Amino acid sequence: MANILLVEDDTTFAAILENFLRKKGFDIVVKYSVKSGIEALKNNTFHLILLDYRLGDGIGLDVVDAVRAEGKAIPSIIMTSFNDVRTAVKAIRQGVFDYITKPVNPDELLMVVNEALEGKSAEKERPASKARSAKLDTPADFVEGTSPAARKLHEYIALVAPTDMSVLIRGESGTGKEYVARSIHRMSMRADMPFVSIDCGTLSKELASSELFGHIKGSFTGALNDKTGQFVEASGGTLFLDEIGNLSYDVQVKLLRALQEKVIQPVGANKTVSVDVRVIAATNEDLLGTGKFREDLYHRINEFEIIVPALRDRRSDFQQFADFFIAHANEELGRDVQALSDEVNEIFQAYDWPGNLRELKNVIKRMVLLSPGNVAEVAALPEEMVFAIKNQGIAEPEPSAGNPDLRLHSEAHERKLILDVLQKARYNKSKAAQMLNIDRKTLYNKMEKYGIE
Repeated sequence: MANILLVEDDTTFAAILENFLRKKGFDIVVKYSVKSGIEALKNNTFHLILLDYRLGDGIGLDVVDAVRAEGKAIPSIIMTSFNDVRTAVKAIRQGVFDYITKPVNPDELLMVVNEALEGKSAEKERPASKARSAKLDTPADFVEGTSPAARKLHEYIALVAPTDMSVLIRGESGTGKEYVARSIHRMSMRADMPFVSIDCGTLSKELASSELFGHIKGSFTGALNDKTGQFVEASGGTLFLDEIGNLSYDVQVKLLRALQEKVIQPVGANKTVSVDVRVIAATNEDLLGTGKFREDLYHRINEFEIIVPALRDRRSDFQQFADFFIAHANEELGRDVQALSDEVNEIFQAYDWPGNLRELKNVIKRMVLLSPGNVAEVAALPEEMVFAIKNQGIAEPEPSAGNPDLRLHSEAHERKLILDVLQKARYNKSKAAQMLNIDRKTLYNKMEKYGIE
């Protein structure tokens, strides 16, 4: 049975979780701080880490970083309050498997824990990354959507797929960037060859070169056997580098050479290896704006750019996505939910979905799990989500820059209003704060909350 590390500084809540998981057959080690959690990792073997986001001596991601620094691959789940969902979504970029909101529902927790453990066992042959050369999904496994944004996205996919151009896919976390990459591969001349996906966010600096380019036995401590890198694994096909901005400068140099000269050099080897791979990269940040990404590599991977729209920008596709996720959740969980109640639909339309399609999928799966009948009701939603939306006033009209006092507007509309006022103020934050009738610190906090750069 799986051994789980639980790091939670609320001793009462930790005891509840420990008892629940033990009854389900798991072995649990409980720690109450970042420091003790990291120490436990050094002395034990764990199959899963369950973390509170906010801890007394740091945050749960500090433990995740420690795992990566050790070159280990242990799936982790972050537990967070509803107000920290945006932060939890960002954590997924750093290799976190998933997040759940507090108060934690036992059935939801068990579902996510089992999913994380199943994901681990499916990828145990490549423990240092989420690399996989998988059988591609068929078009019926996806919803394209019919909104103008969706039509433009799929026109671009169809346009670039038959070529051999490198593609950079940009979009917020959870928008479906890997789906776009798989679609490009499926419609390309390389469709019968491997599609290998690597989450660069899970690669430590020390192991990234080995994962991508391979190594020879004895080239570094722990290199007990020769290793074939993912460039060779993807030979003739497509290599998808998700969150490419996480690669270190040294690895970027090697990657540039691989793309320009079509050769790689395994770590510790004296000879180069020729490779024939199409590279598709993805990011949710402005690579050049970070100051950490090579400009020459950026232009090499960005022969063609595709922007994947956020869920809030394709509302007319929303019902198709919801129906799709309900059908899949029904099949997986043995339920028969046929529809969402009118109140749930109102809440869904008012919510801004910072986690995009990934968050929608998780929320619907949770609802289907908790719904005894064929209509999913509000009771199956996270309580904090319902509370936040109801306090906003769903029927409230769209705000306008003509009356920009931010205190008069609901949270659902704040992001749009802040963007409008920043544009009017020509991104002078002091002036924008005055127009919004808030102080600069509040403006900065809200910009961070809504992911406004």
